Amino acid sequence: MSGEGRGKGRGAGKPTGGSRAKSGKPRPGTGGYGRRKLEGKGPTPAAEARPGHPAQRRASAATAAAARGKAGARGEDARGADARGAGTRGTGTRGTDRGTGARGTEARGARGPARPAADRGSRGAGRFPSQTRGAGSAAEIVAGRNAVLESLRARVPALALHVGPRLDADDRINEAVKLAADIGIPVVEAGRSELDRLTGGAVHQGLALRIRPYAYAHPDDLLPGGSASTVLASTGRAEPLIVALDGITDPRNLGAVARSVAAFGGDGVLVPVRRSAGVTAGAWKASAGALARVPVAQAPNLSRTLAGYADAGLFVVGLDADADADIGALTLADGPLVLVIGSEGKGLSRLVAQQCDAVVKIPISGAESLNAGVAAGIALYAVSRLRTEGTSQRG
Repeated sequence: MSGEGRGKGRGAGKPTGGSRAKSGKPRPGTGGYGRRKLEGKGPTPAAEARPGHPAQRRASAATAAAARGKAGARGEDARGADARGAGTRGTGTRGTDRGTGARGTEARGARGPARPAADRGSRGAGRFPSQTRGAGSAAEIVAGRNAVLESLRARVPALALHVGPRLDADDRINEAVKLAADIGIPVVEAGRSELDRLTGGAVHQGLALRIRPYAYAHPDDLLPGGSASTVLASTGRAEPLIVALDGITDPRNLGAVARSVAAFGGDGVLVPVRRSAGVTAGAWKASAGALARVPVAQAPNLSRTLAGYADAGLFVVGLDADADADIGALTLADGPLVLVIGSEGKGLSRLVAQQCDAVVKIPISGAESLNAGVAAGIALYAVSRLRTEGTSQRG
């Protein structure tokens, strides 16, 4: 048989497009894989079809909830129906919390109808963006026996107190359960896995408190005639007193400022929506319950809101350690006033400082700076004293 024939005989029955040569080495250009391995995987599947994707988990949870609802409607045994009903209610509660936070975020950014100029003051309508009243962020979780007990003692508004099973005898747990029952907060027994999920893996010691989202006011509500301006009606004053916080990121400072505003007859606190402290459990505890009486409004843009207050007839006064004038010599204290407090490190931002009619300082003899909450308390006392002296002189 010729060489050509022998070659054909050896090659008969073998594929010609294999991934390896006769020597056993990969064919050039294949990388050791065959044509089938080099083919693409096709188009990227939809988010709902990708395992582990948040959209896929939400779709699976919705499908499971619908299946549980149908099974319960068919009337299975009582124990299974109760368990499924409890699971459905728990899922609904969590969904409501997330929905509340989302609706609050949308409400803060929504554009509402402009208010009449007569309601905004003698100098015309305000120029700050319209904003509807809405809830704050999603429900906050306070974990730990001491933290939960202090929150309940401060009468922080809460949705539920979650207590773990088989806890050691502890006076803090007994007092927390009693305080929650007295206030009217539901006490829910939860397993360790459920508490771990609620607290995000934090050390909860078998106790967690779910805080109610705070309902922020509209900046217009702090003006005379606003729905949140209740101090004017009780004191008979005609000059509003509002404290605006610029760059304050510690919720405890916000709570301390609210406490000082309540003590010196202020009308409310104004904070920016972004890069600012919000009303959290820490703010509630620092305010010692004052946040239940002092409204807190959120401004989408603080400088625009201050410009709107200026158009409404209020004087904007900033507090800055580098200012030349002392707050004790402030001649604008008798009029409607917005007192702007900057952060301890950076002070007032450039755009906010441009909106101020005057910038004053608190005279201190040492080199130490003052905490924002402490500075707000001193400044509010100085303004209250100047207003009292001005009233007595006019009388």
